[in-house]
Amino acid sequence: MAEILKGAPVAAALSESVRSEVEELKAQGIVPMLAIVRVGERPDDLAYERGAVKRAEKVGVEVRSEVFPADITEEEFFRELDRINKDDAVHGILMFQPLPKHIDTAGARDRIDPAKDIDGCTAISMAGVFTNRPLGFPPCTAAAAMEILHYYGIDPKGKRAAVIGRSLVIGRPVAMMLMHENATVTNCHTRTTDVPGITRTADILIAAAGVLRSVTPEYVNPDQIVIDVGINWDEKKGGIAGDVDFDVVEPVVKAITPVPGGVGSVTSTILMKHVVEAAKRI
Repeated sequence: MAEILKGAPVAAALSESVRSEVEELKAQGIVPMLAIVRVGERPDDLAYERGAVKRAEKVGVEVRSEVFPADITEEEFFRELDRINKDDAVHGILMFQPLPKHIDTAGARDRIDPAKDIDGCTAISMAGVFTNRPLGFPPCTAAAAMEILHYYGIDPKGKRAAVIGRSLVIGRPVAMMLMHENATVTNCHTRTTDVPGITRTADILIAAAGVLRSVTPEYVNPDQIVIDVGINWDEKKGGIAGDVDFDVVEPVVKAITPVPGGVGSVTSTILMKHVVEAAKRI
C-alpha cells in the first residue's frame, strides 16, 4: 500500500507559518490585502471566492472583492484594473478567468502589476519561474505540488521526474521548478510518443493533463512518488476525481496524493503565502 500524501497537514503547517508572518507585518502597521477581481457571477468563481475568503480569514489576510458586471466594456475593465494596481493598500491581485469573450484576457493578465500577481498569470511572473528569479510569483497549483514534496521530505535533487501536461498553469512551470531543484525532467504532452514508457522510468510523476483517470498502472512503478494535480468531474460516480486512476494505481506506487484532499487543498494556502510575500516585498 502506498503512503497517502494528504494535503491537509501541509496546508495546516503552511497556514501556521503564514499566520505568524501576518502578525509580524501587522505589528509594523502593514495589513496584507488580497483583491479578488471577478467579472460576472459564474458559480465556480463564486465557490472559489468563498473558499479563498475562508482561508484568508484563518491566516489574517484581508480580502476585498472587486466585482464587475459581465457586460462591462474592455476599456472600463482595464481602467478598473489600473485603479487596483495603483492602490497601495492592495498587495495581491487574483483575477478569475476566463473573462467574458469581449475582453482580451491576455491583455488583462499582463495589465496586472507583476509585483501583485500572486497567482502567476502574467508573462513577467512566468519569466520569473523560468529564470528562477523573484519576478512576480509562480502559479499557485505548481507551487502547491512542490510544497507537498517538501513537506513529506521528498528531495527532487538527482531524481528523474516526468510531468504529463504542458500548460502554463501547471505543466511547464512545475517542470521548471523541479529542474531548479536539480531533478532531470521530461515534459510529456499530447504529441509525446509512448508516454507510459517514459513515465514508468520516473522517480516522481506529476499528472497534470486534465483527463479523468488517464494515468493507469502501466504508467507507474513501485518506487514512484505520484502527485495528481488533475481536478475532473466524474459524471458516473458524481464527484471530483484526478488524472490518476487512484484505486488501481495506489496499490502499485510508493506514495500518492489523493483527489480530492491532495494538491487542491494546499493551493489556496499558497495563494495567501504569496499575498504575504508580496506585502513583505513592497
